[in-house]
Formats: sequence, C-alpha cells, structure tokens
Amino acid sequence: MTVLGPAIVGILAGAVVVETIFAWPGMGRLNVNAAFQQDYPMVLGAGLLFALLTIIGNLLSDIFYAWVDPRVRLE
Repeated sequence: MTVLGPAIVGILAGAVVVETIFAWPGMGRLNVNAAFQQDYPMVLGAGLLFALLTIIGNLLSDIFYAWVDPRVRLE
C-alpha cells in the first residue's frame, strides 16, 4: 500500500522514456516534443497534470493504508 503513490510517479516517468525511445504517441512524447519546441504552456500543463496525479496517488495510498490497517487512524 505504501508503494502505490510513488509507483504512479514511476509509471509516468517510464512512459516519458518509453514513448520517446519507441516513438509511441502519448503524454510523455507530447511533453518531450513540447519542450523541444519551447511550448511552455504545454510543458507547464503536463507538469501540473503529473503533479496532481502524484498528489492523488499519495492521497489514495494513505486512504487505502488506513482502510487496510485498522491501527492507522486519525485522532
């Protein structure tokens, strides 16, 4: 459960590398092409999306961890 949040970040970072190497269309390749073309709004938007997904992944990880282990509770 604890690894769920950082795993999402790893998947996104891996998508950037894999999509760039194999020339597959996707968010990772779109972000790399936008950076090379100096499309700053696109790069900032993708960074914001990846940051939001990271925050949501960490939040879900904490919620699921509290749901699975009853010893973890907010007081």
